[in-house]
Amino acid sequence: MKRFLLSLSSIAIATFALAQGAPPPHGPIEAVTVSGTGRTSVTPDRFSFTVGVQTVSPTVEAAVAENNKRVASVIAALKKAGAQDKDIQTSQFSIYPQQTYQEGKLPLIVGYQVSNNVTFRSDKVAEAGRLLGIAVSAGVNNSSGINFEVSDPSRGRDQGLRAAFDDARAKAALLAQAAGRTLGRAVMISEGVQSAPPPMPFQRGMAMEAKLESSDVPIEAGTQQVTYTVTVSFELR
Repeated sequence: MKRFLLSLSSIAIATFALAQGAPPPHGPIEAVTVSGTGRTSVTPDRFSFTVGVQTVSPTVEAAVAENNKRVASVIAALKKAGAQDKDIQTSQFSIYPQQTYQEGKLPLIVGYQVSNNVTFRSDKVAEAGRLLGIAVSAGVNNSSGINFEVSDPSRGRDQGLRAAFDDARAKAALLAQAAGRTLGRAVMISEGVQSAPPPMPFQRGMAMEAKLESSDVPIEAGTQQVTYTVTVSFELR
């Protein structure tokens, strides 16, 4: 009877140990855990720019009418250059009173400023400078910038992850050697957070009233660097 109870106790203890995640009979795996970084450079394949028209007149009606005329001219010029309806979007429209202030008196409205901005998007990166120049020549007198984008976030991912893993393995091998050990297989791999710099705006801040001759704006798309990280545990031997 006592022998039977001892057997039950042994089974209960073994079952409890397994439930608590006890190490296998051959013992825990000794490992070194490191993080690796890989970087890839990708060329933007899309761009967008936001341009606008500001007009000022003594009355709201006159300011809006003049603004509508000039914005319509900008849109027409872009469409003539190949833009489609889906490529052009109104991004901001505002009306602000122009006021003068005198001590002891209420502000006096002397006119109205109307602003209308449109955002243009295209995958013809090589045409960015020409299209921006066309918009400026058509009547734009305000611009908030130009952005370059990578439409497919997976571009360069395989190369970046491999580079991150290789970096992690090199670090782990160095640590293993310093400890008098050798490196074994990877027993755990975790992908970190992918990071990419935000699209860099090209600030122009134009406030031009004079009519410009059509000319390309010198613009370079450059490249964008994307960083990948992985955390890897390697077995130590």
